[in-house]
Amino acid sequence: MNKKFIRDISANTMQVIIVQLCGLVIFYLLSTRLDKNDFGEINWALAVLLTAFGILSFGIDQIAIRRIASGTNAGRLLAVYGMHVLIAGTLFYAILLIGRSVFPSFYQQHGFLLLLGIGKLMIFFSTPFKQLASGMEKFRALLFMAICSNVLRSIALLLFAVFGQLDIKTIIIIFIAGDLAELLLCLFITQRIIKVPVKPGWDKKEYAGLVKEALPQFGVAVFTSALSRLDWIFLGLLASNVILAEYSFAYKVFEVATLPMLVIAPVLIPRFTKLFHPGAGEMPAAKANDLFVLLRLEMIIASLVALALNILWVPVIDLLTQNKYGTINQHTILILSASMPFLYLNNFLWTVNFAKGRLKMIFYVFFASFLFIVAGDIILIPFFNAEGAAIAYLIAIIIQSLVYLQQTKLEGLKKHSYAVLLCPALAFGCGILSTQVFDNTWLILFTALLSYLLLMVLTKQIRKTDWLVFKRITGL
Repeated sequence: MNKKFIRDISANTMQVIIVQLCGLVIFYLLSTRLDKNDFGEINWALAVLLTAFGILSFGIDQIAIRRIASGTNAGRLLAVYGMHVLIAGTLFYAILLIGRSVFPSFYQQHGFLLLLGIGKLMIFFSTPFKQLASGMEKFRALLFMAICSNVLRSIALLLFAVFGQLDIKTIIIIFIAGDLAELLLCLFITQRIIKVPVKPGWDKKEYAGLVKEALPQFGVAVFTSALSRLDWIFLGLLASNVILAEYSFAYKVFEVATLPMLVIAPVLIPRFTKLFHPGAGEMPAAKANDLFVLLRLEMIIASLVALALNILWVPVIDLLTQNKYGTINQHTILILSASMPFLYLNNFLWTVNFAKGRLKMIFYVFFASFLFIVAGDIILIPFFNAEGAAIAYLIAIIIQSLVYLQQTKLEGLKKHSYAVLLCPALAFGCGILSTQVFDNTWLILFTALLSYLLLMVLTKQIRKTDWLVFKRITGL
């Protein structure tokens, strides 16, 4: 099992790295080759579509992973879930088409919505195949499923950019073609490599049971989608496409900076499901302590990345974007990066509670976060623009952490969770002190990181025994 864990982590790491690198290439080319108005409009349309399709998943995506990991027949579940996305996705796009006739002025302003919607519909149709691979722990197959669209889009955009042929029409075509290719590849891998037959079918009883189980997760799907992109939508409506372009650039880099969390999160779901399954019995104290070591290491990594990100932001980003997105986003990235340790904590606690089947509690956690981010965006964006959206997001994530800590039943959790405050506080102090002493960016970075790691050792956040625990978890 330990060797398989390493293989799964390796495949998932490669998947996340490739997707994020390709995403960065795509984002960089669009942000530098398009004016801020068009760039902001594309991001607004994608935010609306990703939010809508996230809601339309009905929360079944995570339930499917858990069911398959627990031994449910994969073929039958794929057929039922596949029919759900086919019907829901088709109906949604039909509503968009009808809306074009009813609200023509809206679609004149947001003309990219229908075109980009074709591609995102293809990605939505491919979702069941990816969740099937994840639940069966076929992470190598999932690797190819997940990277196809991003790889093809980044290569095509680079080629057209090199030959000076990159315009808005070409970009839209590339996006649609890449998403369609990903759907076709998912179909091929599922049938030929994972060897699960793709057969359309409708089992009313099976679907009713799936929906009933996913009902609490439906609210989570709504609120998760809203938390990740609602600020983009509000910025497009309450501010301007230019402000949205600036914020979305900062947010994208912030998302890439959470790469370690993206690597570990999908791998933990099936393993936590087995660990916390009701039939697994009470968790031994040694395993619980291992989990807390993992949580502490996540806090150290999150704070370290946030520290480096803020020191390098202005000189590096202004250099890469010809002064378009660096200095103007300095405060925005600081606020967003402050949420990193809380995001890691939330992902850890969400996985624990999801594995335990506490979907109703998770629903209330996301509902509270949703209310705060909606209220925060409406109140703060008109006054503070991008910084207002970042503050609203930070508040929502902190509220989420506080509720999770209060509601999660895990012996010793509160005692071991103080690292979520200590690690970022020490990182912030090291960053401030280094910038006061030195002027050279690389000297500031070196000094800040070195002093931060030394403080981690002195405060016993990094211990000799951590390596033994890490080896025990990974099997190294």
